[in-house]
Amino acid sequence: MNSETKNCQNCKKDFVIESDDFAFYEKMKVPAPTFCPDCRLQRRLSFRNERALYKRSCELCGKDTITMYDLSGGIKNYCGECWQSDKWDPMQYGKEHDFSKSFFNQFSELIRKIPHRNLSVNFTTLMNSNFTNMNHALKNCYYLFNSDYDENCMYSEEVEHSKDCVDVTMIEGTELAYESLNCNKCYQIYYSVDCENSHNIWFSKNLSGCSNCFGCMNLRNQQYHIFNEKVSKEEYDKKVGEYKLDSYANVQNLKKKISEFWLNFPHKYIHGVKNLNSSGDYISNSKYVEKSFIATESENCKHCMWLILGGNKECFDFTQFGENGHLVYESLISGQNINNVIGGNVVVDGRNISYSMHCVGNNSNLFGCFGLRNKQYCILNKQYTKEEYEALVPKIIAHMNEMPYVDKKGRIYKYGEFFPAEISQFSYNETSAQEFFPMKKESAEGNGFLWKDVKEKNYKITLKSQDLPDSILDVKEDITAQIIECEHRGQCNEQCATAFRVISQELQFYKSQNLPLPRLCPNCRHYQRTKNRNPVKLFLRNCAKCNKEIETSYASDRPEIVYCEQCYQQEVA
Repeated sequence: MNSETKNCQNCKKDFVIESDDFAFYEKMKVPAPTFCPDCRLQRRLSFRNERALYKRSCELCGKDTITMYDLSGGIKNYCGECWQSDKWDPMQYGKEHDFSKSFFNQFSELIRKIPHRNLSVNFTTLMNSNFTNMNHALKNCYYLFNSDYDENCMYSEEVEHSKDCVDVTMIEGTELAYESLNCNKCYQIYYSVDCENSHNIWFSKNLSGCSNCFGCMNLRNQQYHIFNEKVSKEEYDKKVGEYKLDSYANVQNLKKKISEFWLNFPHKYIHGVKNLNSSGDYISNSKYVEKSFIATESENCKHCMWLILGGNKECFDFTQFGENGHLVYESLISGQNINNVIGGNVVVDGRNISYSMHCVGNNSNLFGCFGLRNKQYCILNKQYTKEEYEALVPKIIAHMNEMPYVDKKGRIYKYGEFFPAEISQFSYNETSAQEFFPMKKESAEGNGFLWKDVKEKNYKITLKSQDLPDSILDVKEDITAQIIECEHRGQCNEQCATAFRVISQELQFYKSQNLPLPRLCPNCRHYQRTKNRNPVKLFLRNCAKCNKEIETSYASDRPEIVYCEQCYQQEVA
């Protein structure tokens, strides 16, 4: 089949479905999408609340919990222990499919009656790790998200097998890191980006095998460099000491200077290594992965994101998790040996599952289910025989096409589309969609998303951010009792919490590493940090050296010098 140009029914822009894509859709037995790739990703992310946490009691045992479901959203909240226990049965909420209503209307009714687990975590693997979400195997961690196998880490996201890290994103196998992004197997790394196998690094970018470097870029196997100039150990120690990095003002000035300095050096068109015929960004050890972002060890995947656990094959529009996923389409936060999943949201270790949420365990042959474990042949949480299930599912699919869900904007959702955004359990500004596709209230509601107005806080700010000591040397232990005003004061579009505390574990980190206190709340710090990560979008531009056309996440109007693979290898690698 030839490629086909379609018009997105959401943004009204044209997008192309390549000829090879149709083979995948045929294998999944779904029609081609009617939303463009960006709008499909935005829609999935509007079901992903990572950072907005609330205090609520468990509605089964009464215990106080931290949850991602605000009371005003109408979602029933159970603590992790109760939700995973035998104290309740999700099958008791089962109902027969009603052919007088659209399927998505019926599924929306189900998820607003059935209890939800307070957080997307395996609570049995967390030790002294509060205010965390989408995690596994943590010890002494705080405000950590989408991370696994970490110890003593705080205010971070996408951290794997790391220790003693604060305010970092996309970190693997690293210890003692601060305000850094996309760093792998590093030790003592601060205010740096895209580094690997390096030690004692400050304000640097794209270093490999380096140590004792300050303000550097594109170095390989070097030590004692300042702004890419070789110095002696004595000169290095003396000059770095002169920068007085205990001072917040000095650090801010250095950040500005460094970002301008980095623009003098070539950037590779893609962040990635050991890939074959792949496109996107932050991809490694993959082949035939197209237009995907933050993915590893995957094959024949397209329009995917956050597949940080490998072994995934033949997946389209799959966002977060992975680990041996096969034939997955339009799914979110799912993985671990899943096979033939369409419209999954937190589906783990299951097969032949469609339009289901929070189904974890050895499930198979589910359609429109929520919260099931070790079940098979269920529709809307009602049990059927194998024969009944196989006879009814084709009728429901036909019904989804004959009586599709039509949202308030007139967009049509037939079989094959992800869940309509307006049935999400979260408001747009609680979700990751706000991070990658930022909107104001009027625009979000105008596009059919929910919105949560910020409530007046029940705390009193005791210290303005501008009144914090400039140097960490002047910070007293009683700072942990203060409620500090975020410098943004809620005037940004970054899920600002308006205020924050410095916890004792965090203060000990700053003092031990001689780092100044932050002036922003954790959410705003996250948003500012991820400005160093390229967008999940591709553009056409020309290599700055050979003029070859390249597809890259560096837009053509960005100031970086961008090289194709060949030119970059000749000059830098």
